[in-house]
Amino acid sequence: MQQRFGALVLLLLCRVCAAQTPDDGANLHWVGSWGTAQQLAAETLPVWVVPPPREPNEPPPPPLLPPYPASFSNQTVRMIVRTSIGGDGLRLTLSNALGMDTLRIGAVHVALRERDSAIVAGTDRTVTFSGRTSLSVEPGALVVSDTIALSAPALTELAVSLYLPNQTRSVTTHEFALNTTYVAAGNAAGAAELPNAAQNRTYFWLTGVEVLAPTQSAAIVAFGDSITDGVSTTSGTHRAWPALLAAKLQANPATSHWAVVNAGISGNRVRRDVIGRSALGRFDRDVLARAGVKWLVLFEGINDVTFSALPNVPDTQRTTADELIGALEQLVDRAHARDIKVMGGTLMPMGGLWLHNVETEAMRQAVNEWIRTSGTFDAVADFDAATRDPGQRARLLPDFDSGDHIHPNDAGNAAMADAIDTTIFAR
Repeated sequence: MQQRFGALVLLLLCRVCAAQTPDDGANLHWVGSWGTAQQLAAETLPVWVVPPPREPNEPPPPPLLPPYPASFSNQTVRMIVRTSIGGDGLRLTLSNALGMDTLRIGAVHVALRERDSAIVAGTDRTVTFSGRTSLSVEPGALVVSDTIALSAPALTELAVSLYLPNQTRSVTTHEFALNTTYVAAGNAAGAAELPNAAQNRTYFWLTGVEVLAPTQSAAIVAFGDSITDGVSTTSGTHRAWPALLAAKLQANPATSHWAVVNAGISGNRVRRDVIGRSALGRFDRDVLARAGVKWLVLFEGINDVTFSALPNVPDTQRTTADELIGALEQLVDRAHARDIKVMGGTLMPMGGLWLHNVETEAMRQAVNEWIRTSGTFDAVADFDAATRDPGQRARLLPDFDSGDHIHPNDAGNAAMADAIDTTIFAR
């Protein structure tokens, strides 16, 4: 009896040891390869946020984005994203952060994109969540899919499709997607393409794509406002500076293990909510909660500067250089507490903008001096020096100016990506 008992114990111990023996997947981990920041605060702007003045009888400027649906019912939404690093398996993250009601999703599919709404034949995959092909997402909740058996190379476009069977009353979005989103009737999540689909340029509920990558792989989060979001770059061409940085990293084998996640929100401020939660308020969700983050490019603050110059802004909404520096320092401290290194991006010129004046220029210069010289950051990307006009240092170089005197065009974004010393990621 003792021999049989001893043999049984030995057998159980061997099974435990075998279960703990690393398999081929032990050298892989999840890394955020693509992501977007969702806008949690109410998007109705306060009355003191006024548009720039226009000449009498001047027509209003065209909207930056095509309109997008306020709700869905028995419709499929197909969104286009691009990986930064590749992997042999994927998973998706969906968020009902803005929702007031439970979100019902009837089906989720992902595939490699071929063109427009069409997918590459043979690459469509049904996405499951805890083994189920449909799911419910409670208000404020985030869900992570099961592993998807789809190999996605670096810098590859994916089509992510959600079928929404029921009426949705509130929609969690990233309004400025820069890629076309297709909306079709019925359940077309697995369709080869969506002919005659309505189009917009907004992401709905989709907040991240993670890949299974080798242990040395890691993510860089680009944390910023409209310039990081890609405003004034050419839609559908991946010309925002974070996308160009991802391509630059992939071009060098010594840095090709680095992913880039764009967490910019147009209109975002560091200290206070207006469009989306403030940088302080969304930092945990958009930076610390991402998979595999090891570096942060912190490029925020210009909206804190410009909003302080609005004609009717309340005193409670104004800021000073010292207050802005203190808030940025808080973000650096929180990143360092999680062993995330931080690159500070200097605030770019805005001369010619209607909110530019002596006070706002002095504030921008004070913040930039601190970024460059304080030693707070692990590295600095001097976007200001890379994009300013040498003859008028408070203005963007004309070749980089989109025309509004604050947002760089495609060439300006390329100069920003070039200003980042990627050799630090090869160490």
